[in-house]
Amino acid sequence: MNFEHIRLEHPSAAVAVIILARPEMLNALGGQTVDELRFAVGEVGRSDARCLLITGEGRGFSSGADLASGGGLPEDAGAALEKHFNPLIEALFALDIPVVAAVNGAAAGAGCSLALAADIVIAARSAYFLQAFVNIGLIPDAGATWLLPRLVGRARAMEMMMLGERVSAERALEWGLISRMVEDDLLASEALALAARLAQGPTSALGLIRKLARHSGQLSLSEALAAERIAQRQAGATQDFKAAVGAFITKQQPRFEGR
Repeated sequence: MNFEHIRLEHPSAAVAVIILARPEMLNALGGQTVDELRFAVGEVGRSDARCLLITGEGRGFSSGADLASGGGLPEDAGAALEKHFNPLIEALFALDIPVVAAVNGAAAGAGCSLALAADIVIAARSAYFLQAFVNIGLIPDAGATWLLPRLVGRARAMEMMMLGERVSAERALEWGLISRMVEDDLLASEALALAARLAQGPTSALGLIRKLARHSGQLSLSEALAAERIAQRQAGATQDFKAAVGAFITKQQPRFEGR
């Protein structure tokens, strides 16, 4: 696929970067953009990349669904979710490598959902998060109703979804909505450094961690313990585990190869 609305870059063999590249539209998410994102996520999953970084070009991460280019009101407002957005979120969750989002400026609507679907979210101080759906008479989508209560609890999630007000990066950090906040001019370098660090980690274990964390809220304690048992067996069979134990015994730093 030839990308028109995004860029897929590889600053190193281990790190893939997807850049939303419609700055004149505040990186609005039309059907083509979302399909390009999903295709790029698939390419990353088939590559040797060991971490994916997602960010936006220009003044914002993403203003959300592209309402201006829709050609009028849709008869079925949920059809775009089934065709475009839902497969993208499913593809992101299915990746076996960690995902980082670097949020600059606005992360609104489905753009907010996309950012929060990452495992680690780092935001510029000027960034903000907005569940804008209620302001136009719609419900939060692209996974927001699933993600938000798990990230910030029911009370704050309901406030975000029902009031449709901006949540600053500072408040998002206080709430636990994001992992880190940095000064605007440091966002790109800090996010890339974080992605590089994750890419140098035990890739299989990181992939298992992200899947266990995603499913934990739906499991009983006994089920979670059983899932950990299965995942630990998988992690314990990797070359990374064996090499790290050897490095520990010899008091050296482990070097993970992602195998």
